[in-house]
Amino acid sequence: MKRFHVVSEEEILRGRVTDVYFERTRRILEAKGLDPHVTMEASARSLPRGDWGVFCGLHEALELLKGRPVDVWALPEGTLFRPGEPVLRISGNYREFCVYETALLGFLCQASGIATQAARCVIAAQGRPVVHFGARRVHPAIAPMVERAAFVGGCSGVSTLVGGELLGEEPVGTIPHALVLILGDSASATLAFDEVIEEGVERVALVDTFGDEKFEALECAELLEGNIYAVRLDTAASRRGDLLAIAKEVRWELDLHGYSDVKIFLSGGLTEDDLPALNEVADAYGIGTAISAARAVDFGLDIVEVDGEPVAKRGKASGAKQLWVCPECGHRALTLGTEGTRSCPDCDTEMSPQLLPFLEGGELVRDLPSPREIREYVRSRLPESL
Repeated sequence: MKRFHVVSEEEILRGRVTDVYFERTRRILEAKGLDPHVTMEASARSLPRGDWGVFCGLHEALELLKGRPVDVWALPEGTLFRPGEPVLRISGNYREFCVYETALLGFLCQASGIATQAARCVIAAQGRPVVHFGARRVHPAIAPMVERAAFVGGCSGVSTLVGGELLGEEPVGTIPHALVLILGDSASATLAFDEVIEEGVERVALVDTFGDEKFEALECAELLEGNIYAVRLDTAASRRGDLLAIAKEVRWELDLHGYSDVKIFLSGGLTEDDLPALNEVADAYGIGTAISAARAVDFGLDIVEVDGEPVAKRGKASGAKQLWVCPECGHRALTLGTEGTRSCPDCDTEMSPQLLPFLEGGELVRDLPSPREIREYVRSRLPESL
């Protein structure tokens, strides 16, 4: 009996994480001697919030399909997409990959939802770093995936050891309230942190466990004279009152006492809607549940061709498609995938195809960028405001 309610990589690769009707479909086709060549496309009719999403989860999808006789075209991971636009296309004999539809959609739907929400928080923060603190809100088995998706979506850092290891980044975090409670006060915990933890870790004092945030901030700034980077306010909602007013008061007192270089880090149940007002005083944010528990993007993976003939269920456009974007004015258009180059109808610039080949006959044909490279790609393409 399993100790934890999770599946292994081997079970995913064997197609065990599939809705039973896909396995029954495979058996029926096998019994009838049928194995049609199909093309399937993933797209979302709508998005949880707003009119764009961040495509994420491609790396795992490719790992699942590598070595199988299929071709995969997709948006590069981190590409912004809109409702109705294909993000992934798979071509091959249906029996080769039909049992993987459940897992493929799971990879894409959840990761894209998290990356999209992270990106929205990054936009709302208007240039202030956003660190992902949401690993504790998800099953630990998927924490690395969640942290990667948050980082790809634009977060400056993640908090877990495994998340940092997956990304090749140092995890971010200083001390919890637990250490303050055990050592008796914020000052003792801050001093212990400074004495024990290596110098490369920024000194951020947690200043809201027992006393007034203003006085604890000043005390910790004085204790770590010249060696404190920031103070963190994570004040419980039952004691918070007006977080903006509290942060302003802390900022005023720090400046008044010569600590204008000490930054203010805010966390504790924040959402993208909270950030615009807090930007007045905050220098950085820690955001957890609002990112890690983001609604999944409701992708569907639908057949659009069978044995070379365009066909699709009601409500879906048949035929393999290509998404084009004008690099000059941003105009977007869908065409059949067999069509060649296309000029923008608005400015006559040559448009760029967005779906690119990643697997040919199961072989990877394109280098995959690092998470940091994907994150910078995302950040460079985000709109300035929500």
